[in-house]
Amino acid sequence: MALWQYALLLGIAGAVTLLLTPAVRVLARRVGAVAVPGGRHVHEGEIPRFGGVAMFAGFVVAIAVQVAGERWLGWDGQLLRQGMRLWGVLGGTAIIWAAGVADDIHPFRPGQKLLGQLVAATVVVASGLRVEFLGNPFGGGLVYLGLLSIPVTMLWLVGFANVINLIDGLDGLAAGVSGIAAFWFLVLAAQGNQLDAAAFAAALLGCCLGFLRYNFHPATVFMGDSGSMFLGFTLGSMALLGVMKSVAAITLAVPLLIIGIPVFDTASAIVRRLRHNRPIQEADRGHIHHRLLGRGLGQRTTVLIIYAWSFALGVGGYSMRHAPSSLTWLTFVLLAVPSGFMAYWLGLFDAAHHHAEE
Repeated sequence: MALWQYALLLGIAGAVTLLLTPAVRVLARRVGAVAVPGGRHVHEGEIPRFGGVAMFAGFVVAIAVQVAGERWLGWDGQLLRQGMRLWGVLGGTAIIWAAGVADDIHPFRPGQKLLGQLVAATVVVASGLRVEFLGNPFGGGLVYLGLLSIPVTMLWLVGFANVINLIDGLDGLAAGVSGIAAFWFLVLAAQGNQLDAAAFAAALLGCCLGFLRYNFHPATVFMGDSGSMFLGFTLGSMALLGVMKSVAAITLAVPLLIIGIPVFDTASAIVRRLRHNRPIQEADRGHIHHRLLGRGLGQRTTVLIIYAWSFALGVGGYSMRHAPSSLTWLTFVLLAVPSGFMAYWLGLFDAAHHHAEE
């Protein structure tokens, strides 16, 4: 794909999201999809949380333009070549987005939310898109999963959806982190000639940028679960479509490193809750962004610090794509050591205030 195609997809997704978000704010108030202050939330006043509707619309329009261009205008691309797998990804994305919309209006219990995520992941798996091999990032070689590819792929997609959902706690945080991840996925996929994944990444980056106009602090709209689960699920799907294929020996390490902050935050939350005998699904104010706020930093500063940290991890993921296997350990050390110091400084594994809802 030419650079202008990526720019076009990014621009379309961004423009549609930008134009629809004000209307979505009005709609959110009419249907009662608003976030109220209190609990683990740090905002003041009621904020509409239907931004995922505008983001999803921007993404779908951009992908539709790319598909139409490939079919009728001779555009370079690989979306049509995916056949059922393309429709499986789009179908799964639509299902998890719809589940998020319903949750934004009438909040689900954790089990209900998980059910929606599993249904969406099942559609993707049924289309034939799966994690078929596991690679050793340090020694090389691949292991064929066979039937195990089904639960591994389900876990992959549900995990991606949840880590973005859990980090969505400050103005602009989830959209910015997801946008940074989409940027690095776009670079890796384009360089690996995985044009299907690159098209998805460009569209996702566009809708994140368009939404940040209204979501960066002070936010006038939140993305809600309709946005955060959609972003996470789509990031996981585009990794399956192309990024993992283009980095065969480090299939799992690179995408996980690129979204390292949400993964690290979720893992530390699980350890923290188990360590202090709290239910895993019970919300608390011990996430990375809560800890930074507790250090006296403002919302903007906190979010920008996490942006920088995420971008650095993306650089690490990109480096692993090109570095020889002998340097892979060095890449991990250079990223793990400062991250470990950050976790210690923030006290991510220490007890935190708990609340009834995540």
